[in-house]
Amino acid sequence: MKTLLVLVGAACFSAAVSAAPLRIAHRGGTGDAPENTVVAIEQSLHNGADAVWVTVQLTKDGVPVLYRPASLDALTNLQGPVSGRTAAELVRADAGWKTGGADSPWRGKGIGIPTLQAVLTQFPDVPFFIDIKSPDADPAVMARALADVLQRTGSLARSRVYSTDARYLDALPHEVARFESRDLTRTVLARVAMAHQCELLPAQEGERWFGLEMKRDVEVVEKYTLGEARSAAQLVWDQEAMDCFRSKGAARIVLFDVNSEADYRAAKTLGADAVMINSPAQFRSIAR
Repeated sequence: MKTLLVLVGAACFSAAVSAAPLRIAHRGGTGDAPENTVVAIEQSLHNGADAVWVTVQLTKDGVPVLYRPASLDALTNLQGPVSGRTAAELVRADAGWKTGGADSPWRGKGIGIPTLQAVLTQFPDVPFFIDIKSPDADPAVMARALADVLQRTGSLARSRVYSTDARYLDALPHEVARFESRDLTRTVLARVAMAHQCELLPAQEGERWFGLEMKRDVEVVEKYTLGEARSAAQLVWDQEAMDCFRSKGAARIVLFDVNSEADYRAAKTLGADAVMINSPAQFRSIAR
């Protein structure tokens, strides 16, 4: 048994594991409870999650809250975008309204959409990965609001920010830790998988974090003089890819969509630093 130290922001947290990947509860634990809610986070921590991944959007009054879909009617009893409601309105929403279908057992349980500040305050010792999903927020405005919450709650050292849109990462102030862009990670992985070439530039300073699905379906487009051809392909992390990402400086690799024991074992064999899982309850029976 050894202790694995992992840098999230500017500080370390540790898990006594046998060189096993840390378990990150995706959307707070979306497989076990209404996603991105306090009850999901509580259950995930009870079931052994080492860290929590949450999705944030910006409200009408500029408050970061935990919610993922573009429209509130996807999961709640409200309509329209998050940006059309205030934080106070969203706290009173029913975030369990559609979890599990029309007859959701979570409906009417008083589970609202929490603010990021409330969650960070309630769980002061938990490492958080924060995924920006605001479809209509100005990147600079979102970056300021997010940085303010992290500073106000003393969470800079235990948080790291991710987004599929690099504009949000680029807008963050220097003191906010972040992942490398998804575009960069996907491009480097594709080069390794298809051409066996490692085209990752050396790190400028410090440690870099990369995150992507363990297996990712993609479309390959081949262009030539008289047109183009398209074919399906799958990007899969293997030892060559892991070696590439770690050959240019200190790197942490988080593999997404690891939701079976077989994938977890494969991630462990590859030496992944962490895996993102939907159901910590399911993983509780899987030995590290």
